[in-house]
Amino acid sequence: MSTEKHSHRALIGFDKNGVPTVIVPADHHEHTHEDEHGHLYTHIHEAEFTADYMQAVNDYRKTFPKADEVLEKTPDPAVKEMLVRMKELDMPTAFDRFDSQQPQCAFGLSGVCCKICNMGPCKITKKSPKGVCGADADLIVARNLLRSAASGVAQHGIHAREVILSLKWAAEGKLDLPLIGENKIRAVAKQFGIKTEHRQIKNITIDLANILLEDLSRTEPDEYKTITACAPKERQEIWKQLDILPISAYHETFEAYHRTGVGTDGDWKNVMQQFLRCGLTFVFSTVLATSIATDGLFGVGDRVTSKTNMGALKEGYVNIAVHGHLPTLVSQIVKTGQSEEFIKMAKDVGAKGIRFYGICCSGLSAMYRYEGVIPLSNAVTAELVLATGALDLWVADVQDVFPAIMDVARCFKTTVITTSDSARLPGAEHIAYDHHHSNIGETKAIARKIVTRAIESFAARKGTPVHIPPYEVEAEVGFSLEYVHRHFGSMKPLAQALKSGKILGIVNMVGCNNPKVPYERTVVDVADVLIKNNVLILTNGCASFPLMKLGYCKKGAGVLAGEGLHEILGDDLPPVWHVGECIDNARSSAIFGGIASELGEKLCDLPFAFSSPEWGNEKGIDAALGFRLMGLNSYHCVEAPIHGSANVINFLKEETKDLLGSAMIVNVDPKALGEQIVEDFKKQRQELGWD
Repeated sequence: MSTEKHSHRALIGFDKNGVPTVIVPADHHEHTHEDEHGHLYTHIHEAEFTADYMQAVNDYRKTFPKADEVLEKTPDPAVKEMLVRMKELDMPTAFDRFDSQQPQCAFGLSGVCCKICNMGPCKITKKSPKGVCGADADLIVARNLLRSAASGVAQHGIHAREVILSLKWAAEGKLDLPLIGENKIRAVAKQFGIKTEHRQIKNITIDLANILLEDLSRTEPDEYKTITACAPKERQEIWKQLDILPISAYHETFEAYHRTGVGTDGDWKNVMQQFLRCGLTFVFSTVLATSIATDGLFGVGDRVTSKTNMGALKEGYVNIAVHGHLPTLVSQIVKTGQSEEFIKMAKDVGAKGIRFYGICCSGLSAMYRYEGVIPLSNAVTAELVLATGALDLWVADVQDVFPAIMDVARCFKTTVITTSDSARLPGAEHIAYDHHHSNIGETKAIARKIVTRAIESFAARKGTPVHIPPYEVEAEVGFSLEYVHRHFGSMKPLAQALKSGKILGIVNMVGCNNPKVPYERTVVDVADVLIKNNVLILTNGCASFPLMKLGYCKKGAGVLAGEGLHEILGDDLPPVWHVGECIDNARSSAIFGGIASELGEKLCDLPFAFSSPEWGNEKGIDAALGFRLMGLNSYHCVEAPIHGSANVINFLKEETKDLLGSAMIVNVDPKALGEQIVEDFKKQRQELGWD
């Protein structure tokens, strides 16, 4: 059925100061339709909306900072110093390259540029409201968004595949690594209904790994066992009613690209339904399953104190940086470099020893499992770390490894080694697992070869100029559900602190970085507002770096928090709990779930939220969607490329609130975004009868 009426909904754009503002009047004449499921959606007259969204995008572009503004506003003094250093050396950074791309294409920013087939590229304008094939703005925006989500599933999915296979191969003896997380394996196996009594750990592990692999790659429709075992029952019922329960991560990624191919799915609503399915596979097969396998193979780890920021770099050592997301080989590289044999080899060439540093998630995964791995930087400023001249070897595997690091590495004679056939860098040495992982049994030998290469690089680089900014700080890292239980004795004290209001709410703050906002400034500004209002922050991934580097994760930082939160934290706990790498969103979810279980409340009803203020890659779309599928709002300072479709905007920001019980909120003003989270938590608490 279809009815015509005046809608009170309006689209949101940005004024010249970057403040959200209405760009379509609330009395704009729209068509509101009801589909066969009873869901409402809107359609604004195409010609009128085209002019509106182009104006919105032009205003949005005006909020993007210039490189000089990044230098002025970025909160980390080490980053400021290295940006100046790079300018003196006439070496461009990501921020300079972002400047040179301006003005970025308005059609791309709006999501209405279609390059799927060779009849295009097509763009939606007032003059040409449909592409060559007849696809309109709604369909093009939806298809582009789905393809981004599918790409995010594939990226974390490759990570999942390697770690789950490593777990299985370690149990089978094909990979010579111990199963350090035996307790985790047994606990999860019971959750999955796997028999554990009177069975060897290796056999339990193989059964668990096979289930995780089956959910990752199933072709024949069947029960998605990770969802059945791990998702809240009320959520499973909602997903079943929406018909978004997936077949497998591989299948839904195939289906996403098939569905969005030329001349296949012409219904934007159907495309967005597949978008939701991809979100579920991302959560359960590429995040949760990866976390299970990583903890099973390498252990949960524990809270430890770590040095962080560039001042932790030390001259005179063989300095090795690990960068990427795959932990199997990294674990052995670190173990090899910390052995007496290799420390002696380093000293024999004049080094004081061997030190390890982390860039992006490989460092975050290692820092609380292997003592002495120091997190330095997220992906966007990896070039700045190289420009210190202090690194002898850069070991890169997959994802968030920018090609530009090679330009800087060459200038400072830093050896770069790639370790995955999925990710090569021109000019880098390649010491890796092959495409079939047929040399997985040679992991220790590969690690020895890589560390040996680092020692050789140290000897060859003597005399290279070094410039290390003198900024370092300690950070408490390695928080988990298991740690919370040990520290508090159970989940009850934390749950009661939330219910009493001493903790107003809890936010999982994550995500990569984006030069569309002042670097790391938005993360810090949102965090300041939250902790002052007694909101506890959990963090992982790239967004965690400014919080570590600027002291939010150190002991005693509770003084920055409101009175109630400070009382709970005491002098020992920081107001920001670092849970690990990007797949450790699963750890935050586990803490959320533990509190909900203790209180006997639905997860979606509690004052919990997800925020990725500076998100910049495809995985960020899925991460936000994953928490929204669980009923938690997501909050951001960077827009998705959806301006070109009123229907997709309404779907993401309004209508899915009815479907999923959660909303997507975007505000380019980080302090205003933080205040919005606080106000939304207060409303949730009122609905619970807590205030």
